Amino acid sequence: MYQRVSFSNIDLFGDFWEKRQDINREVTIYSIRDRFEDTGRFQAFDMIPPEQGGVKPHIFWDSDIAKWIESVAYIIEKHPDSELESKVESVIDKIEAHQGADGYFNLYFTSVEPMNRFTNRDAHELYCAGHLIEAAIAWAKATGRERFLHLMQKYVDYIEKVFVEEESAAFATPGHEEIELALYKLYQYTGERRYFNLALHFINKRGTVAAENSRYNQSHCPVREQKTAEGHSVRACYLYAAMADLAAESGDAELRSACEQLFDNIYRKRCYITGGVGSSCQGEAFTVDYDLPNAGAYAETCAAIALAFFAGRMQRITPNPAYADIIERVMYNGMLSGVSLNGKEFFYENPLEIIHACRHRNVSVHDAEHYPDARRQEIFGCSCCPPNVTRFISSIADYQYTYDENTVFVHQYMSGVANFDINGAAVKISQKTNYPISGDIDIVAKNMKGKILAVRIPFWSKKYSLYLDGGKSDKEIKDGYIYIAVKNDMMSLTLHLDMKPRVMYSDPRNAADAAKISLCRGPLVYCMEGCDNTYPLRSIRLVLPLEAEEFYNQALDCIQISAKAIVCEPPKGEEELYYSNPTVKAITSEWIPYYAFANREECDMLVWCAYNQ
Repeated sequence: MYQRVSFSNIDLFGDFWEKRQDINREVTIYSIRDRFEDTGRFQAFDMIPPEQGGVKPHIFWDSDIAKWIESVAYIIEKHPDSELESKVESVIDKIEAHQGADGYFNLYFTSVEPMNRFTNRDAHELYCAGHLIEAAIAWAKATGRERFLHLMQKYVDYIEKVFVEEESAAFATPGHEEIELALYKLYQYTGERRYFNLALHFINKRGTVAAENSRYNQSHCPVREQKTAEGHSVRACYLYAAMADLAAESGDAELRSACEQLFDNIYRKRCYITGGVGSSCQGEAFTVDYDLPNAGAYAETCAAIALAFFAGRMQRITPNPAYADIIERVMYNGMLSGVSLNGKEFFYENPLEIIHACRHRNVSVHDAEHYPDARRQEIFGCSCCPPNVTRFISSIADYQYTYDENTVFVHQYMSGVANFDINGAAVKISQKTNYPISGDIDIVAKNMKGKILAVRIPFWSKKYSLYLDGGKSDKEIKDGYIYIAVKNDMMSLTLHLDMKPRVMYSDPRNAADAAKISLCRGPLVYCMEGCDNTYPLRSIRLVLPLEAEEFYNQALDCIQISAKAIVCEPPKGEEELYYSNPTVKAITSEWIPYYAFANREECDMLVWCAYNQ
């Protein structure tokens, strides 16, 4: 099993992610706090029954606040903030004041339905408990204060009593997985094996007891027999992430095999090029292989993050480059599109195509078809995604390195300094890069003599060059990584990755993208927006072989690509619906990174484009 270098041991600086962490810390975390204040989420912790004038909480409000607290913990660990810290402590005060004598705590069931606790599997009690546990662990790590943690340990004692000792709950496993992840973290933090065993209990029970909506909540069969990703995509990937945690810790080969097959099914057949998953709004769910519609893509922001959680845990089992690839796709595309460039607005869904003319097409019926929002919002009724984004961005460096006693793997490229210990040796690895703007990466490794440094060569870099201590190296890639034996106390390397714009094709069984191409540069997926292109986006065809120029777009702080294309129009002067002799013009199409779309005017957007060869 490989260890992950925690973000706590890494300081990022000077590049893409430092900018976004600054926005996350200075703008986003406060904006979410304010919107949660406006909607009564914080006030609900006063636990005043609605009939007495209190706020009626939703069943998942605990989790919204818990993820916000976890985000604050990650932020103040690096950047102390007395205002945020005070707000969190006030919430902990209220949790302590209103927790039941038996340890139970839940906003909705305590203030609205106290007689119905643990009777409704879909009521998110264990999901909320899981997020509160994760927040408590993060708070203890950041502040050294364990009051919140002890409150949650008391709650876990009660959960163990109800679900294991008494089996008195009306259900055996959570309808929305999450607590399994939290219990494993609690085991890691405290060293108490009973938390690991409780997580394993929920994993082993799933799919062994008859349940409603069994495929939707991954209860259609025991977890070790599950081979394809099914149901609600966030729930599924949280489950798979927990399975990977337990497989890595226990060496359970059968559980590991299930994880590998589930990941392979997602990676090869059920994942958008952006790292988004869950293609249907019906159940926010996985559907069938190769069903990846663009305009109707659900691709919830939380689902992309959950997939990164899964891949990140699989990296602790084995350094398969597919895991790092998925994490990179999520980081720069499917998660990052979920937050606006100014850090204040969010997407719940992340479509790969927007056609404004069709958004109000059902004018003669009451039930309009569902289309994802074309404009980000500051808050949602179900606002799980915003605080998930803040905790992911603030801990993004978690995905940079893994190691064992012999080898350190460099999975992701971000400027920063990592300090960590390997068998008593104080290792220091520094990266300097302007990735993903540039593919030039300088790495200095100290105190690694006798060990191996493995650097990832992304699949998209068709050419690369490597220099070791100033000299050109001809080392070859092995399973996605170059393995370098470190011979001195300090070693420097320079890696040049090919960032030339490229086109990507899709498996033709993916009907939505058959006979189309997407434009990418490095780890970034690109898209066209109507505000940059004179002609309707669906009339534009990229010309192959690709002829493209790059320039810096200051307003969006990104590299914009101008690519040679043609446009097909009706014959001049004709307005026929169908015609046989189109007018063809040579044009230049304009492309921006997918994560930057919908930050200007509301307009059409397109990732997958027709082409002419």
